[in-house]
Amino acid sequence: MQEENLLNQLLEEDKPINIREQLEKYLFYWKWFVVCVLVALGLAYAKAYYTPDQYLVATTILIDDESSGGLPSELSAFEDLGLMGGGKKSIDNEIGILKSYMLMERVVKDLGLQTTFHKEGRVRNTEIYNKEVPFKITFSAIEKIYSLSTTFKVRVISDSKFEIISKEEKVTPHIFGEKVKMEFGNITLTPLAAEDMLTNEVITVHITPIKNVTQSLRAAVEVGLLFKKSSLLEISLIGENKEKVTAILNDLVHQYNKDAVADKNLIGNNTSTFINERLAVIEKDLSAVDKGVEEFKSSNRLTSIPAEAAMVLESNAELEKKIVGLNTQLRLADYVTEYITENKENLIPANLGLSDGSVNANSAQYNQLILERNRILNGSSDKNPVIVNLNSQIAQLRGSISQSLVNLKSSLSISLNDAKKTESRVGYRMSTVPKQEREFRDIERQQQIIETLYLYLLQKREENAISLAVTLPNAKVIDTARGNDDPISPNRKKIYLIGLVLGLLIPFAIIYIFFLLDNKVHSSKDIEAIVKAPLIGEIPKTKDANNVVVHKDGRSGVSESFRMVRTNLDFMLAGVTDGAKTIFITSTVPGEGKTFIAVNLASVLALSNKKVLLVGADIRKPRLAEYLQTKLGKGITNYLTDRSLKVTDVIKHIDALDIDVVHSGVIAPNPSELLSNGRFEDILAYGKENYDFVVVDTAPVKLVTDTMLLGKNADLFIYTIRANYSDKRLLEIPAKLYKEKRLPNMAVLLNDIDIERGYGYGYGYGYGYGDTEVKKSWWEKG
Repeated sequence: MQEENLLNQLLEEDKPINIREQLEKYLFYWKWFVVCVLVALGLAYAKAYYTPDQYLVATTILIDDESSGGLPSELSAFEDLGLMGGGKKSIDNEIGILKSYMLMERVVKDLGLQTTFHKEGRVRNTEIYNKEVPFKITFSAIEKIYSLSTTFKVRVISDSKFEIISKEEKVTPHIFGEKVKMEFGNITLTPLAAEDMLTNEVITVHITPIKNVTQSLRAAVEVGLLFKKSSLLEISLIGENKEKVTAILNDLVHQYNKDAVADKNLIGNNTSTFINERLAVIEKDLSAVDKGVEEFKSSNRLTSIPAEAAMVLESNAELEKKIVGLNTQLRLADYVTEYITENKENLIPANLGLSDGSVNANSAQYNQLILERNRILNGSSDKNPVIVNLNSQIAQLRGSISQSLVNLKSSLSISLNDAKKTESRVGYRMSTVPKQEREFRDIERQQQIIETLYLYLLQKREENAISLAVTLPNAKVIDTARGNDDPISPNRKKIYLIGLVLGLLIPFAIIYIFFLLDNKVHSSKDIEAIVKAPLIGEIPKTKDANNVVVHKDGRSGVSESFRMVRTNLDFMLAGVTDGAKTIFITSTVPGEGKTFIAVNLASVLALSNKKVLLVGADIRKPRLAEYLQTKLGKGITNYLTDRSLKVTDVIKHIDALDIDVVHSGVIAPNPSELLSNGRFEDILAYGKENYDFVVVDTAPVKLVTDTMLLGKNADLFIYTIRANYSDKRLLEIPAKLYKEKRLPNMAVLLNDIDIERGYGYGYGYGYGYGDTEVKKSWWEKG
């Protein structure tokens, strides 16, 4: 038996979901879906209409990055002059510089972005920029404006007059070109396009602190690689005014290149300063040596080298050339060592021609690190890990360069000493040369050294000037800032779609939660899922003010439903042949309509020419007299307590319904004891002998035991459950009573179902729900 019940339960759980039934539950509230959709679409339209258009503008630049094939150099023709210095740049560093605070601040100041103009409209204000603004504002104290936050309005009256409207709505007239005194200083308004100026046009001027504008711009500007493993950067910005956004991006690239060119020129400028200082000193030395030669020749009366010394000097020419070169290198090494010692934070002069390749390479790398550190410092602080690392590298390189110069000077000194020793040996061969000739050669040698160094520095000065003249910017503009004419936001189609979805989803969610939390019985399916007792009928909801809805000529749906119940009674009571058929009516809790069912069931049975006795056995909370709207006199409690009374003494005939009634009587203090004293069975026995049907209205089974005491006398138990009122959890009570057969021949009747909401199947072909059909508006219909 348990296995069979388990199988039936599994079969019931596997029943397919009726999609149409589920949809009908929600379609009953269709008017709320319509209202919510209309409201949501209205809000979506307002959102789309009142939100300003936003435009996306982007520009593409190519960063000079040798590692990824950056810009070609126009200095390739001067490679032999050492003008191709500078290591490769980090793309990440360049992105950081493009978004640095100082660079953004220069853009804000250059374009005057701290001052914005908005033209008043009927719905919202629109930002205008550049040529759209009919006047120009000049501030007397521009530095004060950078930290100011204020707003005022300007109304153009004519091409020569205007009005200023303060925040307090105070209006003051002025003339274009006049100095206007404001709380933050003097301003001057100058017309820009008098022929196109619209009169009575109000323009709102907003002044925002430059710090706030710069921070907002930094957050809004997006910089990223256009393609992976490339040096192409895309800079984009979204704004309300496309012309303004375009100007911002173009100026950002301009300021970035301007800053990069200035950084690159630092090496050239420092080298130029060093060369000019050295030339000034060497010019004095050269002048002194030339004067010494002149004095020597004059005092010794010399005009040319003796012919006999020519052969000896020719063999010594190569040696002297070497000595001159070594002395030149020593002097250059001394100059560079002196400069490094005196200028520890400046760039080192490059490409001076030192013979040591490591010194030149380290000098170029040192200058590159100095430039890189200075550029990153523009947007960072000394405590940045990158700056600390660069400072460490710079210090190490400076020490390495100094040590290399010391080693170079030592090497040159050794070579020079060796050359002089060789020269002294050759000098022995020149012992026959006159003393004057030897002295003259010493003086001439000093003259050549200084002259060679002087010409060399002149050449380097010209090369450095060429390098400064052709300095390249860091970025080459591939695509200038431009954007589409169509705004990227608001996406009106998306807004309308979201509005439509929300308009459907919100009422659906609310109704779903309502259904989820709803514990009420609504239809016979809710009962059949728990209570396995037969369903004897369904009584629709009635709007009739009277409690008795069944009449002789009644054609309402409720009357027809009671007639259907009467028909089903014949099947349920087919086995009862002895005397009147006793029908008990009960419910789980009060308010489920058992008295209403009892009265109308008795009435519909009487319409079939049957003698009907209606007994009000609910003596705790009687309502039978209220339903019949009449005074019934003595009742059951009187009969149960007064043994002198006969059954006929408590029976009263109701002419309107053609039934006999035994009402409950007065409320007794001990109902259970009275009902079990045996006299109630006398009433039922009298009914069995003298009537066709005895309808007994009993007490609710959940609250009291009265019904259970009387139940053994019933031929049929009608268990009333009220739709939209009874709790589904209470269905366990009738289910248990039916399963345990504690109520004989039990059947379930569903009362007060809502036909309009789709519960039930309708009654009375051609009949309305009441005796008079009421027409409803579209709003009232479900």
